[in-house]
Formats: sequence, structure tokens, C-alpha cells
Amino acid sequence: MEFFLTSEDNDERAVFITGNFNKWNPKDSKFKLEQLDDSHYYINIADELLNDNIEYKFTKGGWENVEIDRYDNITPNRTVTKTQQKTQDVVEKWRLNWGPFKKEFFPIVELVNEEFYIPQLDKTRKVWALLPHDYYESDAQYPVLYLQDAQNLFNNGSAYGNWEIDKKLALLAEYGRGELIVIAVEHGEDDRIKEYIFDNEDVTESAEGKKYLRFITDTLKPWIDKNYRTKKDRENTGIGGSSLGGLISIYGGFLYPEVYSKLLIFSPSLWVEPDNNFPLMSFSNPYKIKVYLYGGRLEGSRMVGRIRLFEKSLKKWELQKLFDFEVKTSINDKGTHQEFFWSQEFPRAVEWLYIDSLESPVKAKNELENNSNNVG
Repeated sequence: MEFFLTSEDNDERAVFITGNFNKWNPKDSKFKLEQLDDSHYYINIADELLNDNIEYKFTKGGWENVEIDRYDNITPNRTVTKTQQKTQDVVEKWRLNWGPFKKEFFPIVELVNEEFYIPQLDKTRKVWALLPHDYYESDAQYPVLYLQDAQNLFNNGSAYGNWEIDKKLALLAEYGRGELIVIAVEHGEDDRIKEYIFDNEDVTESAEGKKYLRFITDTLKPWIDKNYRTKKDRENTGIGGSSLGGLISIYGGFLYPEVYSKLLIFSPSLWVEPDNNFPLMSFSNPYKIKVYLYGGRLEGSRMVGRIRLFEKSLKKWELQKLFDFEVKTSINDKGTHQEFFWSQEFPRAVEWLYIDSLESPVKAKNELENNSNNVG
């Protein structure tokens, strides 16, 4: 079947087609379109690879670069039957690194406490809550993700940039997938290393990671559950972070599997535990934990290698029936140890951990609403 595409919104990015014929892989080299001239593209897909009823979309190499309309709105999935043998489509605009972002979908950002007391450390810390944009217009309960290093998650002016999770949550909400509360805990500045190291005295003296995790789990989570409409069970609770924040989140999942079922681990500082000597417990019924691992190949010569070794350890512990892991690993060949790359990965990680959809993300919110309105 022949697919012809016209797009006047030109740049250097290649164009791909994705759909129900390739598990919605947005950058599948087998489905890269040939560029005929400045604004015309073409691909001929063998009929045996296609379903009778074809759903598809065009991307420029990822969901962060998917097609949108001239008003920056989501476009519905395209549909065609294989018997037509030929299509002619037009793409008016393309997303660029997930943008643009619509203000009406931005989360409500609340300062939970300027000085939230940490009894385990006898310190205070600034804690934020990012709530769904329509939180106060509904009575729904929401899953929760606890993230470390709040200074670098959404506030402008941070020294190293930020993840822009407010924008990324707005994007997910635009797709009808933003029903999530994020609790962001600021790090301890000069005490950051001490608080994010569990008990390795070779890295820092008087490590406070045990106490910090007790704060998140025993003090902060109960307070959040009492004051916000959360889904309190482990199936709806996750923890995560990057670098040392990712490392301490691994400990959180391993030590409190009855509390956290989802781990968002970006560029973890596994050099602290080169032998993966994490404290593990034995359970008669192993807890199921979803682990999203991300690393950049340009972060240093050993980042990806350590992540692969950690993957093997997870499989070993699963065979020993200590845990029941479901792992997804994403390696960015161009990724460095920077907030920009963690920002790009955040929507994919949240969706896999909390939504778990193959169409990541392709369904427009109005499609979902139309479907629900048509029921019955």
C-alpha cells in the first residue's frame, strides 16, 4: 500500500509512519518515509505487514515530535482500509520536543510547606504538590509519584536547568492521561549527598539515606494521603529521581515494597553500589514492582554498562523469588547527564509506569470522550 504525505512545516528531521502494524513504534527504521522534495514524502508498505483496517500516525522520530494541527491540537489517529491501496495525507505542523504546551492543561502547583519538618533528620524542607489541572473541579482520587530534587523539576532559574515536569504533565493531561499527583521534595543543598546515600561510608560520612527514606515513607506520605485525594495503596504509589536521587529511590522501592510499586530511575548513581549490594528481603509472595530505567550513552563510559548489570541483578533477584520485577530500559544514544534529557524521558516513563499503553501517547482526549459518550 502506498502512503503519500505533504507537509509544508519543514526541518531536518526524518518522517516516519507508525500504527497498529508496528506496535506504534514512532521511530521504526523500516517505516521511514522517502523524501521526494521539500514538502513531499512517500512510503510503500507491503500488504502482508498491514491489518485490513489500518490506524496510523506520522512522526518525526518520536511521540515528542508527532504530528499536530495548525492550532497545535492533537490530531486523531488516521484510519484507512487496506483495500484502498493508496492514501494522500497532509500534516500541518509537528511537535518539537513535546511542545507546544497548552496553559489550560498545566498542573496546579502548590507549595505544601515552606519548611516541612523532617523528624528523622531534625531538619525542614520545602515540599511541592503538582495536582491535575482540574483537581478542584472533581472529587476523583489520584495515584502519586514522589520525586527527589524538586529544585530541578519545574522551577525556572535552577542551576542546571529543569525537567519541566509541569509542561510534561500538561501534555499528558492534553492526551487525557494526566491523572497523577506529583510530590516534589527539595534536596538538602550541601546535605544532598549525605541524604541520598544509604549507608556507604566510603562515599560520605554519617550517611542519612535510611532516615530520609523513613521521612518520605513514614511521615510525608501519610500527611499527603490525609490532605490530598490520593489513591493510598501501593499499586498507585511510585518513587523516583535522577542520579543520586535515582539511587535513593531504588533503595526506597527495595526497602518499602509494600508502599511503592513503581520506580522511575533516571541515570542512577550505581557507582556507589558497583556490586549491586542492595538490602533485599525475602517474601512468601514476592511484591511486583515496575522499574523504568533510563540512561544516556554519553553520560560517561560506564553509565549504560552499570544499568545493564543492574538489569541482570534484577533478573537474578526475580529468579530467587525475592521480587517480581517488570522492567523497561530506555537508552538514549545522544543522552548526557543533564536535566534536558530527563525531561524528554519523563512523559514516556510516567505513561509506562501509570498508564501502560502501547499507543504512547496517540489517542486524543476528545476521542476518548467521544467513545465514552457513544457507550449505550
